[in-house]
Amino acid sequence: MPYLNILTNQTLEATESEILLQAISKICAVTLGKPEEFMMVSLEESQPLMMGGNSAAAAFLDLRSIGLPEGAQKELSAKLCHLMGESMNLSADRIYINFQNIERENWGWNGRTFAG
Repeated sequence: MPYLNILTNQTLEATESEILLQAISKICAVTLGKPEEFMMVSLEESQPLMMGGNSAAAAFLDLRSIGLPEGAQKELSAKLCHLMGESMNLSADRIYINFQNIERENWGWNGRTFAG
């Protein structure tokens, strides 16, 4: 049920994108304490994106999950910024991350919600 969308003005080769998505999926699942088979990650590359008045390399990450463990945001911010820096040559000060804790009744899957 966790979902992470990455929006960036950078571009990766197809194999690099796959490696990045796999690494991010694992990091998020482990840090959130969720089964990776429920983790969803998407990557929107080469998007018009401006930060601080310029279009230098940047990214916006939007993470949504049912139940964000206390302190997970700080740990995920450090890990995700590091990985994005290595994978896309992004400076951590050019990455914003939004964390959203979603109520179980507001997340649907398999014809129902996680509230039952």
